[in-house]
Amino acid sequence: MATKAKKSAKQIQVDKTNTTIVLIVSIAAVITAFSLVSVKALLSQHGYQNRVITAEQKSLKVAKADLVAVDGLNNSYNAFKDSPTNIIGGISKGSGPQDGSNPKIILDALPSQYDFPAMITGLANLLSTHGFKADSVSGIDDAAQADAATSTSPQPVDIPFQFSVTGSYNSVKDLSSVLERSVRPISVQTMQLTSNGSNVNLSITAKTYFQPGKNLSITPKVIK
Repeated sequence: MATKAKKSAKQIQVDKTNTTIVLIVSIAAVITAFSLVSVKALLSQHGYQNRVITAEQKSLKVAKADLVAVDGLNNSYNAFKDSPTNIIGGISKGSGPQDGSNPKIILDALPSQYDFPAMITGLANLLSTHGFKADSVSGIDDAAQADAATSTSPQPVDIPFQFSVTGSYNSVKDLSSVLERSVRPISVQTMQLTSNGSNVNLSITAKTYFQPGKNLSITPKVIK
């Protein structure tokens, strides 16, 4: 009976020891699993932070290069703007039909907004300045063009129109050279010449252009 009782005490001690070992192993397994998950999360976070830092460094490099380019661009623009003679041979600070600063000439040549009445008025003034009286200057005022949206890559948009002049042959034949003096580019599509005694009538269909403004779109970049 004593031996059996003694064995039972030993068995109890073994069972306690086994229970302790299982508990320790379980705790160790949980700690190990938690550590592995934590290490994986930390490595993932470290990789993400490295990608963010790399992207920030690239952006900073581009920004520094842009700042240098801005200085050069300002100097070039000021020299272009302050030139005493503009790109079409007029006086920058004059008030004649060929005069005006270079930036104004560029904006007049290819405006960023659709303005059909202003285009017609400008053409009539050009003809009148060179001694031509227009019999008619017309076209279709397409109001929908006024809503042309800006984009990152704007393209010129056609503005078609028609006009006719009457005069002597010698005067009418010089009309093409007069159109070449226009600040706005004019592309002649058709020309029709009819005679009426000593005078001739020249009817022209043509088109000029405007170009919607450029939209500098800045969007955030998501780092994954």
